[in-house]
Amino acid sequence: MADAPLETSDREAMLRREYHGQTARIRWHDLQTYYAHGSVIRVNGELDLVEVAVQLGLDNTARFEAWIAADQVAPVSDTEALAWYESDAQLWAVVAAPWVLVQDRLADDSPEHTRH
Repeated sequence: MADAPLETSDREAMLRREYHGQTARIRWHDLQTYYAHGSVIRVNGELDLVEVAVQLGLDNTARFEAWIAADQVAPVSDTEALAWYESDAQLWAVVAAPWVLVQDRLADDSPEHTRH
């Protein structure tokens, strides 16, 4: 049992590397199929996109419940989707299967995770 924290730490580090390498800018138009399937989740710009993906990969329910309660993580609304579609928005995105996490970073052209 003493190895459990190390295993969790190793998994977390592996997920962090994987998601960091997969994070990229993508046009909202390219995400329409995923949005239609209900698979796109909006992440507030104040959060670290990679950290949210890592916590999803670790099944950290408590963290997600807090983010959802604070409206920091939520399914993309129809209003947001339409605005992004009409403006041909580019968003930061990372796939944390089966979800696509997106973040609209208007004030900054880099995702939060690059500031570490």
